[in-house]
Amino acid sequence: MDHRKFMERCFQLAETARQRGDSPVGSLLVRRGQVIGEGIEGGKTHRDITFHAEIEAVRSAVAALGSYDLTGCTLYTSHEPCLMCAYVIRHARISTVVMNQRSGEIGGVSSAYPLLTANDISVWGKPPDIVHYGG
Repeated sequence: MDHRKFMERCFQLAETARQRGDSPVGSLLVRRGQVIGEGIEGGKTHRDITFHAEIEAVRSAVAALGSYDLTGCTLYTSHEPCLMCAYVIRHARISTVVMNQRSGEIGGVSSAYPLLTANDISVWGKPPDIVHYGG
């Protein structure tokens, strides 16, 4: 699958966040090739530490679908989701995560607490497939 179109949109959303003084993160949720949710990082703008791009994309998609079960959806994001976002992604049962830049010690894949790839959390089912986008 060609992820370029969706990742380019994430980068545009990230630039919007950067221009308004937030961390440069943008995220999309896609189902059957259609964007069903977008998110722009807004923690500083909204004075809300939970206002992460990935969570906003999930909120947007849940509102559009009327369900928080996002099985079959793909989350695209300009950065590796943090631990908080990883929890939301797993709880929503998102099937695939396509990410660009790693987040290191706070990342849901690359940290010491890899919630996105953990197989031992039975209530969440299978972890999402992880795709590292390289442009």
